[in-house]
Amino acid sequence: MVACIVVSALLIDQIIKLRIVHSFEPGEGKEIFSWFWLCYVENNGMAFGIEWFSKLALTLFRLFAAGLLGWYIHTLIYKQHASTGYIATIAFIIAGALGNIIDCVFYGKLFQGTDWFYGRVVDMFYFPLIHNSAGEVLFFRPVFNFADSCITCSIAVILLFYLKELNGKEKA
Repeated sequence: MVACIVVSALLIDQIIKLRIVHSFEPGEGKEIFSWFWLCYVENNGMAFGIEWFSKLALTLFRLFAAGLLGWYIHTLIYKQHASTGYIATIAFIIAGALGNIIDCVFYGKLFQGTDWFYGRVVDMFYFPLIHNSAGEVLFFRPVFNFADSCITCSIAVILLFYLKELNGKEKA
Protein backbone atom coordinates (compact mmCIF):
# COMPACT_ATOMS: atom_id res chain seq x y z
CA MET A 1 0.00 0.00 0.00
CA VAL A 2 2.74 2.48 0.93
CA ALA A 3 4.62 1.93 -2.33
CA CYS A 4 1.39 2.36 -4.33
CA ILE A 5 0.59 5.66 -2.62
CA VAL A 6 4.12 7.01 -2.93
CA VAL A 7 4.57 5.99 -6.58
CA SER A 8 1.08 7.17 -7.63
CA ALA A 9 1.35 10.56 -5.91
CA LEU A 10 4.90 11.01 -7.17
CA LEU A 11 3.87 10.23 -10.75
CA ILE A 12 0.95 12.67 -10.59
CA ASP A 13 3.23 15.36 -9.18
CA GLN A 14 5.96 14.88 -11.78
CA ILE A 15 3.55 14.64 -14.73
CA ILE A 16 1.95 17.94 -13.71
CA LYS A 17 5.34 19.61 -13.21
CA LEU A 18 6.73 18.38 -16.52
CA ARG A 19 3.60 19.55 -18.29
CA ILE A 20 3.96 23.01 -16.74
CA VAL A 21 7.71 23.20 -17.50
CA HIS A 22 7.08 22.31 -21.15
CA SER A 23 3.92 24.42 -21.61
CA PHE A 24 4.78 27.69 -19.83
CA GLU A 25 7.68 30.08 -19.53
CA PRO A 26 8.83 30.85 -15.96
CA GLY A 27 6.52 33.53 -14.55
CA GLU A 28 3.79 32.84 -17.11
CA GLY A 29 0.26 32.08 -15.95
CA LYS A 30 -3.12 31.23 -17.39
CA GLU A 31 -6.47 31.99 -15.78
CA ILE A 32 -8.65 28.90 -15.65
CA PHE A 33 -11.33 30.51 -13.46
CA SER A 34 -11.27 33.90 -11.75
CA TRP A 35 -10.35 32.07 -8.53
CA PHE A 36 -7.88 29.53 -10.04
CA TRP A 37 -4.79 30.02 -12.19
CA LEU A 38 -2.07 27.75 -13.52
CA CYS A 39 1.30 29.48 -13.25
CA TYR A 40 4.91 28.47 -13.71
CA VAL A 41 6.82 29.63 -10.65
CA GLU A 42 10.27 28.37 -9.66
CA ASN A 43 10.53 28.43 -5.87
CA ASN A 44 14.12 28.61 -4.64
CA GLY A 45 13.33 28.18 -0.97
CA MET A 46 11.03 26.30 1.32
CA ALA A 47 7.32 26.93 1.81
CA PHE A 48 6.25 30.36 0.54
CA GLY A 49 9.75 30.91 -0.88
CA ILE A 50 11.39 31.30 2.55
CA GLU A 51 15.18 30.97 2.26
CA TRP A 52 16.70 30.18 5.68
CA PHE A 53 19.57 27.98 4.49
CA SER A 54 21.79 27.66 1.45
CA LYS A 55 20.17 25.76 -1.41
CA LEU A 56 22.51 22.78 -0.99
CA ALA A 57 21.85 22.61 2.77
CA LEU A 58 18.09 22.73 2.14
CA THR A 59 18.27 19.92 -0.45
CA LEU A 60 20.44 17.76 1.83
CA PHE A 61 18.05 18.43 4.74
CA ARG A 62 15.11 17.33 2.56
CA LEU A 63 16.94 14.12 1.67
CA PHE A 64 17.71 13.44 5.34
CA ALA A 65 14.08 14.15 6.33
CA ALA A 66 12.77 11.81 3.63
CA GLY A 67 15.10 9.10 4.92
CA LEU A 68 13.82 9.61 8.46
CA LEU A 69 10.23 9.40 7.22
CA GLY A 70 11.07 6.14 5.45
CA TRP A 71 12.49 4.72 8.67
CA TYR A 72 9.44 6.00 10.59
CA ILE A 73 6.94 4.37 8.24
CA HIS A 74 8.89 1.09 8.46
CA THR A 75 8.63 1.31 12.25
CA LEU A 76 4.90 2.06 12.03
CA ILE A 77 4.23 -0.95 9.85
CA TYR A 78 6.49 -3.61 11.37
CA LYS A 79 6.88 -2.64 15.01
CA GLN A 80 3.92 -0.52 16.02
CA HIS A 81 1.28 -1.98 13.70
CA ALA A 82 -0.22 1.48 13.17
CA SER A 83 -3.58 2.03 11.51
CA THR A 84 -3.85 1.98 7.74
CA GLY A 85 -5.10 5.57 7.63
CA TYR A 86 -2.18 6.91 9.62
CA ILE A 87 0.32 4.98 7.52
CA ALA A 88 -1.34 6.33 4.35
CA THR A 89 -0.99 9.92 5.55
CA ILE A 90 2.72 9.40 6.25
CA ALA A 91 3.08 7.82 2.78
CA PHE A 92 1.58 10.96 1.20
CA ILE A 93 4.03 13.12 3.16
CA ILE A 94 6.90 10.98 1.86
CA ALA A 95 5.57 11.28 -1.71
CA GLY A 96 5.31 15.05 -1.38
CA ALA A 97 8.80 15.32 0.03
CA LEU A 98 10.23 13.14 -2.75
CA GLY A 99 8.42 15.18 -5.40
CA ASN A 100 10.08 18.37 -4.22
CA ILE A 101 13.43 16.60 -3.78
CA ILE A 102 13.32 15.48 -7.42
CA ASP A 103 12.92 19.13 -8.42
CA CYS A 104 15.85 20.24 -6.27
CA VAL A 105 18.18 17.45 -7.32
CA PHE A 106 17.37 17.05 -11.04
CA TYR A 107 15.32 19.96 -12.42
CA GLY A 108 18.11 22.46 -11.87
CA LYS A 109 20.41 20.55 -14.19
CA LEU A 110 17.75 19.45 -16.68
CA PHE A 111 15.62 22.59 -17.04
CA GLN A 112 16.92 25.55 -15.03
CA GLY A 113 20.59 25.89 -15.95
CA THR A 114 21.93 25.21 -12.44
CA ASP A 115 23.94 22.37 -10.95
CA TRP A 116 22.69 19.11 -9.45
CA PHE A 117 21.11 19.67 -6.00
CA TYR A 118 20.55 23.39 -6.71
CA GLY A 119 17.27 23.20 -8.63
CA ARG A 120 14.21 25.23 -7.79
CA VAL A 121 10.88 23.58 -6.96
CA VAL A 122 8.27 23.96 -9.70
CA ASP A 123 5.01 25.45 -8.38
CA MET A 124 1.85 25.99 -10.44
CA PHE A 125 -1.43 26.19 -8.51
CA TYR A 126 -2.59 29.69 -7.63
CA PHE A 127 -5.90 30.49 -5.94
CA PRO A 128 -6.42 34.29 -5.73
CA LEU A 129 -9.63 34.01 -3.73
CA ILE A 130 -10.13 37.41 -2.10
CA HIS A 131 -9.28 40.79 -3.65
CA ASN A 132 -9.49 44.33 -2.33
CA SER A 133 -11.22 47.17 -4.19
CA ALA A 134 -7.99 47.89 -6.13
CA GLY A 135 -7.93 44.29 -7.40
CA GLU A 136 -4.93 43.24 -5.30
CA VAL A 137 -5.00 39.69 -3.96
CA LEU A 138 -5.55 39.65 -0.21
CA PHE A 139 -6.00 35.90 0.17
CA PHE A 140 -4.52 33.34 -1.01
CA ARG A 141 -1.19 34.45 -2.50
CA PRO A 142 1.08 31.38 -2.36
CA VAL A 143 1.64 29.35 -5.51
CA PHE A 144 2.13 25.66 -4.72
CA ASN A 145 2.32 22.24 -6.33
CA PHE A 146 0.77 18.79 -5.95
CA ALA A 147 3.62 17.60 -3.70
CA ASP A 148 2.99 20.54 -1.35
CA SER A 149 -0.70 19.58 -1.28
CA CYS A 150 0.16 15.99 -0.36
CA ILE A 151 2.23 17.22 2.58
CA THR A 152 -0.19 19.92 3.76
CA CYS A 153 -3.35 17.81 3.49
CA SER A 154 -1.67 14.87 5.23
CA ILE A 155 -0.53 17.05 8.12
CA ALA A 156 -4.06 18.43 8.43
CA VAL A 157 -5.50 14.88 8.50
CA ILE A 158 -2.97 13.83 11.15
CA LEU A 159 -3.81 16.85 13.31
CA LEU A 160 -7.54 16.25 12.94
CA PHE A 161 -7.71 12.47 13.23
CA TYR A 162 -4.42 10.91 14.32
CA LEU A 163 -2.92 13.05 17.06
CA LYS A 164 -3.18 10.26 19.62
CA GLU A 165 -1.50 7.85 17.23
CA LEU A 166 1.18 10.40 16.43
CA ASN A 167 1.92 10.63 20.15
CA GLY A 168 1.96 6.84 20.41
CA LYS A 169 -0.90 6.79 22.94
CA GLU A 170 -3.57 4.98 20.99
CA LYS A 171 -4.03 3.23 17.67
CA ALA A 172 -6.97 4.54 15.65
